[in-house]
Amino acid sequence: MQEQFLRIQMLFGESAMAALQNSHVAVFGLGGVGSYAVEALVRSGVGELTLVDDDAVSVSNLNRQLEALHSTVGQSKAEAMAARCRDINPGVILHPICGRYEAASREEFFGSHYDYVIDAIDTVSSKLDLIATALARDIPIVSALGTGNKTDPSQLRLTDLSQTYNCPLARVVRRELKTRGITHLRVLFSPEKALTPAPLEAPPPGRRSVPGSLAWVPGCGGLMLGGDVVMDLIRRAKEVSSC
Repeated sequence: MQEQFLRIQMLFGESAMAALQNSHVAVFGLGGVGSYAVEALVRSGVGELTLVDDDAVSVSNLNRQLEALHSTVGQSKAEAMAARCRDINPGVILHPICGRYEAASREEFFGSHYDYVIDAIDTVSSKLDLIATALARDIPIVSALGTGNKTDPSQLRLTDLSQTYNCPLARVVRRELKTRGITHLRVLFSPEKALTPAPLEAPPPGRRSVPGSLAWVPGCGGLMLGGDVVMDLIRRAKEVSSC
């Protein structure tokens, strides 16, 4: 085991670290939430990561996204995040994909076996299809709901979708997944009432507005998601070894 992971091994043991090293996690969406989720995974010794985002780093990303630096503005988020991961753990296997996940192109993103999927997509139609696709293929998935326009990270929580409230995105996701026969899903959400942002940035095509966002709410959410996946991978590995 590499020395950089010894502090983790002290808590979970050698077999858990081997399980993480042999795990492949895909993170869809590398914004304020997704980039921090990746950070937790690579610093925990997850051995293989697929990083998906179709966007490039912009100046407005600098306040909250880990791959966003003045030196990376204009670069693909997937490639910039992969470079950061490589610098943290040169041994990690990386598959950066600069592409937009959509139902029409889903097979392009599922050519590999994933042990876990983190959904940090902010487009509802893509989010719904990714969730349904992962569940149909028996791939564990955890989804991030809205963190924009929120200021209190202490209200973030991981729970079942059926337990969410005061979250407009959760309401839409619950309704739309129910039509697909999906009533349970592990999610990260916050019941905090969102602030109304000033319209200082023009929304991209297909979106009505651009949310305000801070470093600490999506960042804390992403770390929670990454940690949740790491802990579940360890738990699943223990269950398999005890059979």
